[in-house]
Amino acid sequence: MKYRGDRKYLHWGITGICIICAGIAFYYILFHGTRLGAVLHRFLNICFPIIVGFVLAYLFTPIVNTIEYRFLIPVYRRITQKKKEKQPAEGKKLSAEEKNQSVEEEKQPAEEKPQMERRHKSMIRAIAICMTYVLVFLCLYGLFAMIIPEIGKSIYSISDQFPRAFNKYYEMAVDYLDKNTVVSNFLRNNLSLDLSNINSQEIIDWLLKNIQNIGSFLSTLSATIYGTLKTSLNIVIGFIISVYLIFGKETYAAQAKKICYSLFEMHNANRLIKDCRFIHKTFIGFISGKIFDSIIIGFLCFIGTTLIGLHYPVLISVIVGVTNVIPFFGPYLGAIPCALLLLLIAPIEAVYFLIFVLVLQQIDGNIIGPRILGDSTGISGFWVIFAITFFGGIYGIMGMIIGVPVFAVIYAFTKRFVNRRLKTKSLPSDTALYRDAYEIKDGEFITKEHLFTEIKNPKGSTQHKTADEESDKYHLFRTLFNRMHGSDSANEAEEQTRQNKPDRKKMSEDEKTDVKRTNDASSKDNNSGDDIGNRSK
Repeated sequence: MKYRGDRKYLHWGITGICIICAGIAFYYILFHGTRLGAVLHRFLNICFPIIVGFVLAYLFTPIVNTIEYRFLIPVYRRITQKKKEKQPAEGKKLSAEEKNQSVEEEKQPAEEKPQMERRHKSMIRAIAICMTYVLVFLCLYGLFAMIIPEIGKSIYSISDQFPRAFNKYYEMAVDYLDKNTVVSNFLRNNLSLDLSNINSQEIIDWLLKNIQNIGSFLSTLSATIYGTLKTSLNIVIGFIISVYLIFGKETYAAQAKKICYSLFEMHNANRLIKDCRFIHKTFIGFISGKIFDSIIIGFLCFIGTTLIGLHYPVLISVIVGVTNVIPFFGPYLGAIPCALLLLLIAPIEAVYFLIFVLVLQQIDGNIIGPRILGDSTGISGFWVIFAITFFGGIYGIMGMIIGVPVFAVIYAFTKRFVNRRLKTKSLPSDTALYRDAYEIKDGEFITKEHLFTEIKNPKGSTQHKTADEESDKYHLFRTLFNRMHGSDSANEAEEQTRQNKPDRKKMSEDEKTDVKRTNDASSKDNNSGDDIGNRSK
């Protein structure tokens, strides 16, 4: 006999187990969070090459698709079309090898013919991947070939000019303190500092004495070298993983869809896949557009700094272009070290550079950026600053880069959830309708002006515009204030306002009664006069 249990109790049991597990997990996170953090950190270190592979595959996929679908596949189709056009006419004799090849192709099953096309697609995909990685490596090599010599020259120039610049600014500080006795007395009394008796060489010697010992410096250097080599190895493994991911991206996407449709119902699975497409569109549109925008800004910065005649134009342009990937704050973060570098050499060049960066940022924010990025995020400037600040505080530079698209996705999902809830309540989702709305009654939006009109002209009352009502505006605004702030004395204030008003309705009725009495009296006098006349006749 087959046992059939009550599904209601089964659901209760599963719910109870889930609640117990959630309680245990909350307790462990609350009191053993450091252990959990250590475990997660170790897990991320182990999975770091795989994460790098996924990130590289995601970033290189648009380049691979562009090379494959816009260049290689059209070339392949042209070659196959030319081969078909070069085939001999029907009346022309074929050679023995061509006859055997045609017979073998005709005998080939129909199921195997698409595999030939699949083999050709695999070859095209492999060529596209190779071309993509060669292009990326050439770009990185050219970038480092430009940066490293300039960095070396800059470091040599800074080390050569630093003592002179230090002495120059030291002399300027001493002259300023000699001319301003208030500041110099404040420094002597509060900081016990007398710059007139201090030599620049003494300051340099003091700095050298307070540097950490050689042993700690070497240990830190060795740890840094080991970490750099380990990270480089993980990046190389990530490159290899990304090749496999790009090569079979259609297969992996199809497997993910199968899992979705097997776990969820049809409409939920379709919605989940649609959400994944939206996330992909938001991320790839923002990241690719921002990279392209940063390249343009780097070239424009190089042209501008070269025309102005600033020192180190290549180094400054690379720093500004790389930091421009960070939205909003990026150009300013890149401009600060460049301005300090120019300040040591020529202060006037630092001023020119800051003015140029401000102009360049305005051009990027108002002309170049909107044309490239468009409305890829769909969030306002305030939310952009909020996302950069929040995610940058949690994840640093990487959080500042990916914070905007992540928050754009969260914002879009929240907006969709809110609109869906409003739809269930038969309310519109247009934000403009809620701007002037004070409250909603029976699906109707009530504004402050409409509320004031209701208080001034309640239902069933006659509207009288006299000079006395103009003096009652204070009571009307008082009533409006009480109703807007939910005061309990709103009805009392309204009743007091009505009591202070003269009773127009009653006064008008009394006047009508007096007029009617006067008219009746005059009519009686006229009738009596007529009777006297008739009698005399």
